[in-house]
Amino acid sequence: MIIIMRHDAPKEETQKLVDWLESFDLMTYPIVGQATSVIGLVGDTSVLDKGNIERWPIVESVLKVQEPYKKANRKFHPEDTLIKVAGKLGGATATAEDIVIGGNKIVVAAGPCSVESSEQISGIAVSVKKSGATLLRGGAFKPRTSPYSFQGLKAEGLMYMLDAKEDIGLPIITEITNPSQIEMFNQYVDIIQVGTRNMQNFELLKQLGTLRKPILLKRGFANTIEELLMSAEYIMAGGNDQVILCERGIRTYETATRNTLDISAIPVLKKRSHLPVFVDPSHASGHAWLVEPLAKAAVAVGADGLIVEVHNDPPRALSDGQQSLTPEQFAALMQDLQPIAEAVGRTL
Repeated sequence: MIIIMRHDAPKEETQKLVDWLESFDLMTYPIVGQATSVIGLVGDTSVLDKGNIERWPIVESVLKVQEPYKKANRKFHPEDTLIKVAGKLGGATATAEDIVIGGNKIVVAAGPCSVESSEQISGIAVSVKKSGATLLRGGAFKPRTSPYSFQGLKAEGLMYMLDAKEDIGLPIITEITNPSQIEMFNQYVDIIQVGTRNMQNFELLKQLGTLRKPILLKRGFANTIEELLMSAEYIMAGGNDQVILCERGIRTYETATRNTLDISAIPVLKKRSHLPVFVDPSHASGHAWLVEPLAKAAVAVGADGLIVEVHNDPPRALSDGQQSLTPEQFAALMQDLQPIAEAVGRTL
């Protein structure tokens, strides 16, 4: 249930209303916006009569929320959520300001599917930052379909990313694969990525909800938009509201691409939720030549960010080389995205 308050509601009267609502064993979530203030209710609202709430002079109207997700619901939180990532890092070249995800700037994360060496990740970090990337992505712990595929350098790979972060000044985003990694990731990683295979690993999501760190949650390759939002709800229910949704393509019967990018998911998510939305055109397509047009489409329909795979030598990449851009191709992509971003009132 959502209670929309009158714009001139006194704080003291609002608090009285909140106290009264909580007397029914309901959880209240007051949200104050620039134009509208609301109180979200979570719990068994059947004990409340809508008419009794509307009798309060400070109440404009009362809406019932049918969707099972509450905290991720735009009805509870009409204004876009902005997530800040610290950009002022140590190191001689680290001069970036704090990064805001969900604002007017489209945030781009770039880097290799797998971290292969210290030299590799540092070299790529230099090139993608020069081209305009604001986050360094890379896989240290790699969940792979085949047990014989490269599984990543694990903690060693994460340390290589930290070295690159310190030297180059790009905050890092990398994927967590197991709840046992929570303490390490909370200490070292700027944005924790939950991959498609773990989107419904509810025990992992619950533990991530106890952190106060941004979580990029990728849509499962066979999950609905509502299921994605319910997974976000697991994290937010634990107290962590810093969630970034990521569309990375879903599995269909089409075989021309690795997955099928659900481009309509971006405006649907933006309508249903206040959380920022990223798109992963690399995993959505599985082909380097498709990354550019899909990235352009994502920006055009309102994505808040992109996560792009970039490798210094794609033919020799230990994983996903076929969908990785070279640093030169990534630089060209960033230039081509500029006019599209400007056309929708955003910047890169």
